[in-house]
Amino acid sequence: MAVAPVELVTDPALTLQLLAWTLAGASLGSLSGLVPGLHANNFALLLAGIAASVPGPPLFVGCAMLAAGVVHTFLNAVPAMALGVPDAEMAVTALPGHRLVLDGRGYEAIRLSALGSILAVLVAVPLAIPVTSAVTAVYPTLRSNLPLVLAMVVVALVASEYTWRARLGGLLSFSLAAALGVLTLDLSPDAPLEAGGMLAPLFAGLFGAPVLIDAIFGSGIPPQRDGTIELPRWLVGATALAGALAGAVVGYIPGISAAIAAVAVLVLVPGNAGDRGYIVATSGVDTANTIFALFALVAIGQPRTGVMVAFENVNAPLELPILLGAVLLAGVCGFVLVIVVGERYLELVGRMAYWKISTAVLGLLLVLSYLFTGPLGIVVFGVAAAIGMVPVRLRARRVHLMGVLIGPLILGG
Repeated sequence: MAVAPVELVTDPALTLQLLAWTLAGASLGSLSGLVPGLHANNFALLLAGIAASVPGPPLFVGCAMLAAGVVHTFLNAVPAMALGVPDAEMAVTALPGHRLVLDGRGYEAIRLSALGSILAVLVAVPLAIPVTSAVTAVYPTLRSNLPLVLAMVVVALVASEYTWRARLGGLLSFSLAAALGVLTLDLSPDAPLEAGGMLAPLFAGLFGAPVLIDAIFGSGIPPQRDGTIELPRWLVGATALAGALAGAVVGYIPGISAAIAAVAVLVLVPGNAGDRGYIVATSGVDTANTIFALFALVAIGQPRTGVMVAFENVNAPLELPILLGAVLLAGVCGFVLVIVVGERYLELVGRMAYWKISTAVLGLLLVLSYLFTGPLGIVVFGVAAAIGMVPVRLRARRVHLMGVLIGPLILGG
């Protein structure tokens, strides 16, 4: 992979401008990350729509876009943990972060997420060139055999369930989600905002609505204890490292999400990481994917994420040393913000009437679905929400719902 030669920037005025643009992007990413239901791709494609009209040198705007994308992956874990917490009786089907919140370990969950993301940044930056070179070497083979690779992933996910009921639930969930994806993904409905098409109602319905519906009947966030991390340091590091490397795979193979990669990571990492390891791995994959996508753009010339689409729209030059500096600064900002904002977010939500919050967020998801896909999005959201309840009720992992993307890719070849 050809990499541009390193050019040291010594102009103080230029450095200050780059710093200001990067911090502005980080601020935008923090705000978007705290909006429940705003998927990273929809946010990135919103950026892509406005990027070309932002006044400023393309390199500076590109740094802001990257910083926004990186910080979004840090902060989006906060509403995911604070909102949608079900009743304690539903803990077995709750998301890993919610189970820790129900156990009074929400502060720890937030810190684990922050560690997973910042360690992914620190690992992905130095390893990006060799890992991207290795992945691009096998990418043509992967791409030509993509349906087979994805089918193997589906079989492995279903087989990894612990009971036959869960396996059947996973297979049913995948099949229904795949059918929904085949019927809706290629639709281009008229909508107030052109930012990502059908992904908004599909993801909000499949993954957001079921969690919130159960939370309406829950008792809210219980009192939280201290945030001491109970996962051994070596296991945190090993899981974050594996998550960061898996982020490269997520960036190259369509349909593979951070959740799918996290399941694979926990199988490969020694020790019993459990829910805590899942949080670290998922956060690591999510953040590392943003970084590896930059190198994928350099290596194969294709934007693999919505953030990279926004980056290309401003015709930003691929000045890797400067761009990586912006990524590192954004990572530090995201790490601090998650811990500072996340704990206060939990405290604030814990003091409010929880059924009202869950209902309001459901309403917000409906509004976002309408804004991105018009009236048809409301219908798709409702159908997706019904399908999203299937794995919950059959005690299967929600990750099988990624069939909404994997199914059409397998059938489309």
